[in-house]
Amino acid sequence: MSRVFKGLMIGALSAGAGMAEPVYDSLETLGEALFFDENLSKNRTQACATCHDPDYGFVDPRETEAGRAVSLGDDGVSLGDRTAPTAAYAAFTPEFHINKDGQYVGGMFWDGREPGLEGQAGGPPLNPIEMGMPDKASVVARLMENGDYVVSFNALFGEGVLGDVEAAYDGMTRAIAAFERTDIFAPFDSKYDRFLRGEVDLTREEHMGRVLFFSPQFTNCNLCHQLRRSAVDPRETFSNYEYHNIGVPVNERVRAVNGSPEKALDKGLLANPAVDESIMVGKFKVPTLRNVAVTGPYMHNGVFEDLRTVVLFYNKYNSKDPQRQINPETGKPFRWPEVAYTLSTAELTEGPALDDRRIDALVAFMRTLTDARYEHLLEE
Repeated sequence: MSRVFKGLMIGALSAGAGMAEPVYDSLETLGEALFFDENLSKNRTQACATCHDPDYGFVDPRETEAGRAVSLGDDGVSLGDRTAPTAAYAAFTPEFHINKDGQYVGGMFWDGREPGLEGQAGGPPLNPIEMGMPDKASVVARLMENGDYVVSFNALFGEGVLGDVEAAYDGMTRAIAAFERTDIFAPFDSKYDRFLRGEVDLTREEHMGRVLFFSPQFTNCNLCHQLRRSAVDPRETFSNYEYHNIGVPVNERVRAVNGSPEKALDKGLLANPAVDESIMVGKFKVPTLRNVAVTGPYMHNGVFEDLRTVVLFYNKYNSKDPQRQINPETGKPFRWPEVAYTLSTAELTEGPALDDRRIDALVAFMRTLTDARYEHLLEE
């Protein structure tokens, strides 16, 4: 299409916009449409919802050569080095900042490189191994192909907004972020939530896991996975959003297929442009445990498949039993951390070693954090 013809078409759409009612009359409804729109990727095959599928806990359920550890890009070839974290409850993540204790907290992505939801929403369309669009102007051009978008953008952001690339792109990210702040992403209706409201009871094993989880004399779970001061706070998101190095090993399967050198280093928090202290290398944001039982594989690189393996991995720091150093998924000892010298040793070694009964109880409790719409996935 010539630039002249395209300009005339856009002008006609914009001229008619003032006479038409917007199809998407709120940021949330526009954001929902954008979240599912595959046309915003280079080859028109991938949307936000592709890697954050609402039917699967807002993670990527697709199988690749690396299993489900990392996502396949719009080009049908590219694989990243980190897993796509769940978008559920992401709206509760504080903006990236340094707290009163000098700790980096919050932000989006595993390294917090975008302060908030809007910045996160704007990242994947321009990432060459994700949605692959060359620049913001190309994304805005795709928006202008859709007459409903033209009318709605004009109504929500001002007449002719799509003629300003930066303003249009900003509007797109604001709309997607608004959709991600709706209750669709954070219903707080898991069995645990229903238990707090007195609607159901927990099993004996689930009760035991809950006590263990919130009791620092028994486990170190709540050191990082409790935000609120009260163990019965109805808006607990099960993350303090700090950054820690827990000794996760390289996912060798991912590195074997995504083209990254086997000895390539994922710098974690140090990859954040706002961070320059070398001591932050290898630290990653503490994820929410909401829906954790149905959003594996686990860790920032998807190296562990099973939730029980994750608990065993933590437990190895406190157990002197050689058998507790074995990864049940490989039958071999847990491998060496990708970055060893910045381990959060104090947090990892807090509390006693756990026996199988307590490990199973913790897993049972974490399963109760599954939103009602995903409870069927617990059986699958």
